Amino acid sequence: MARGEDLYITHAKSVYRYLFSLTGEADTAEELTQETFYRALGSLDSYRGEASPQVWLCAIAKRLWYKELALRAKNAPLEPDSAERIPAPDDPALAAEQREDRMRLYRAMQQLDTDTREVIHLRLAGEFSFRDIGEILGRSEVWARVRFYRGKQELSTIIGGENNE
Repeated sequence: MARGEDLYITHAKSVYRYLFSLTGEADTAEELTQETFYRALGSLDSYRGEASPQVWLCAIAKRLWYKELALRAKNAPLEPDSAERIPAPDDPALAAEQREDRMRLYRAMQQLDTDTREVIHLRLAGEFSFRDIGEILGRSEVWARVRFYRGKQELSTIIGGENNE
């Protein structure tokens, strides 16, 4: 295993991309990336090398994200006026259309099973290879490819059905 600094230099960007794909929030992804490396450096002695360092770090990151989600659910205040604090875009019509498209995609993705949804997030937002996705999720590269392909087909069907209603 490389020293802590080398580990960070080599893997920080991919861990951040992975966390950003999960969180959708740059600040949260950055904070969790830092926490991931803090935890990893604290447990370097226990790293057994059964998975690549990137996979090991992403597993730590994923656990931290799940803890963050649990904490958010526990402490989530109800703020009906929170949407009013979002800054206005330059082109309101375009922004509304893009938002509607994103909402349609996110709604469709919620209809996918958890594994397929995570593969799509890792591939598109995290820009991970299918090999890396397979390692992160404890599966094979072929499994990741098949999940991604079938997920895209299912999303196309779901979104196509919404447009035809």
